[in-house]
Amino acid sequence: MNTLFDKIWDKHVVQLIDGGPTQLYIDRLYCHEVTSPQAFEGMRQRGLMCFRPQQIFCMPDHNTPTHDQDKPITDPVSKKQVDMLEKNAADFGLAHFGMMSKDNGIIHVVGPEKGLSLPGMTIVCGDSHTSTHGAVGAVAFGIGTSEVEMVMASQCILQQKPKSMRISIDGKLAEGVTAKDVALYLMAQISTSGATGFFIEYAGSVVRDLSMEGRLTLCNLSIEMGARGGFIAPDDTTFDYIKGREYAPKGDEWDKALAYWQTLKSGDDAVFDKELCFDAADIEPRITYGTNPGMGIGVTEAIPENGDANFQKALGYMGFQAGQKLLGTKVDYVFLGACTNGRIEDFRVFASVVKGRRKAAGVVAWLVPGSWAVDEQIRKEGLDKVLQEAGFEIRQPGCSACLAMNDDKVPSGKLCVSTSNRNFEGRQGPGSRTILASPLTAAAAALTGVITDPRTLL
Repeated sequence: MNTLFDKIWDKHVVQLIDGGPTQLYIDRLYCHEVTSPQAFEGMRQRGLMCFRPQQIFCMPDHNTPTHDQDKPITDPVSKKQVDMLEKNAADFGLAHFGMMSKDNGIIHVVGPEKGLSLPGMTIVCGDSHTSTHGAVGAVAFGIGTSEVEMVMASQCILQQKPKSMRISIDGKLAEGVTAKDVALYLMAQISTSGATGFFIEYAGSVVRDLSMEGRLTLCNLSIEMGARGGFIAPDDTTFDYIKGREYAPKGDEWDKALAYWQTLKSGDDAVFDKELCFDAADIEPRITYGTNPGMGIGVTEAIPENGDANFQKALGYMGFQAGQKLLGTKVDYVFLGACTNGRIEDFRVFASVVKGRRKAAGVVAWLVPGSWAVDEQIRKEGLDKVLQEAGFEIRQPGCSACLAMNDDKVPSGKLCVSTSNRNFEGRQGPGSRTILASPLTAAAAALTGVITDPRTLL
């Protein structure tokens, strides 16, 4: 019996090229301002228009400032990229969710929340964290700029079929352990290259128990294990999340779609190229200590010993030592947001910890919703007041401090506890130091001013 990945992939094969890649049909292309300009330029030079424009959606996110979005962008490079996307979308007749529109946000947050990303789809974007959309039961992956142009021109892409891997996590997560901790744990176990060449299907009772927000977080981080993408078989949690969303099927179309989506699962006798199993009991709140997402420990653990030169270099950059425990380490910045943890559930969790408490003096906290829809929900639920009373300010939506392509840069040498997905050298600003963590652990750090086990505040 085929895996779910095989089912979706095979359904989208246009033709097999003998001894070469597969021509794969693509249901949805997302474009942001960073990787699309050259693709649009290539289309112009060849005198082409998009083959299926109704299946392409554009929005700026990487370069958008998270304050004063109603004013012109001051950084000339960012302004040019954002303006160019708007012009390209208009020239090619594509949907464009511009800055300050209610539809705008981080592309990987907006896609699922609008019902644009649906089970059984193939979804691509010129961005590695496209794997996020796999949470709805889609085969979603990042592509290069030349491939973006290929999809614009033909709604198809040439791809080698990846191998399939199933990662099962069984048991029940302990209090204070989130989907982010699960992902950071998996990376530490299998390394940042352990899933290279594979497409991951996440399974097991832990995955089934996750909310859609949690599943989106887990799938978002598949790429950090080296995987081509990661996804979860759709179930009632998925269907309840999608139903009624703006672009989701309605009426008879919904019934028809649901009947198909309910078939999207790997058979009991499905054979995977690789299977890994983990126990929820082994996972506690996690933090990273190095310069890749796989260099992580439980929040109460000490940094391991390792003589490898790259390991030593990473510790040198971070200013840490093997054998050191990071509990109590002074924190300068806290960032809640990104396509990893910028959803409404993340803000609810953060607010639940800080409620009735005060932000530590000296900690700079950036709380950035993943979309204007998340921002609206925050205010609707009164979370803005809870956060405000605790000394926090909510910024405007965008990728923000996930990467140093906008104003939200962490200064050199400063330590940031971040809910984003990458802790590479200089990722959040030249010389900045990043510790990846869950929204719970970020909230604990923001309140105490030091790395803190969030379970002590629950």
